[in-house]
Amino acid sequence: MTVRLERVREMLKRTLGEIIRRDFPPGGDNGLITVSDVTVTPDLKEAAVYVGVVGKAAAKQRAMNQLNGNRGQIQFEMGRSIVLRYTPKIQFHLDESVERGNRILTILDELEKQEPAK
Repeated sequence: MTVRLERVREMLKRTLGEIIRRDFPPGGDNGLITVSDVTVTPDLKEAAVYVGVVGKAAAKQRAMNQLNGNRGQIQFEMGRSIVLRYTPKIQFHLDESVERGNRILTILDELEKQEPAK
């Protein structure tokens, strides 16, 4: 990945995180939504945004529906904050890597408790 792509990727990640934190605060029906990663195409016209949602499956589904339903507004806000020739078209994807990591840690803790003291 070129230095420019990396800088744009980080800038998009930071800006989208701020927009989501401001417009989709945790609480109520929403879980906590975080931007875990952003990938961009070499022409900078498309961006895949990977979001993590803390909460139950229903909260995750609601959060993804809200993000996808408000994608145009989020893109508009992003375009106002970032100066690029083209505002990347964004696609949201649910990133469950944090949840998988927590599940692994829970299993390891349980195994450690089951192991007899030496």
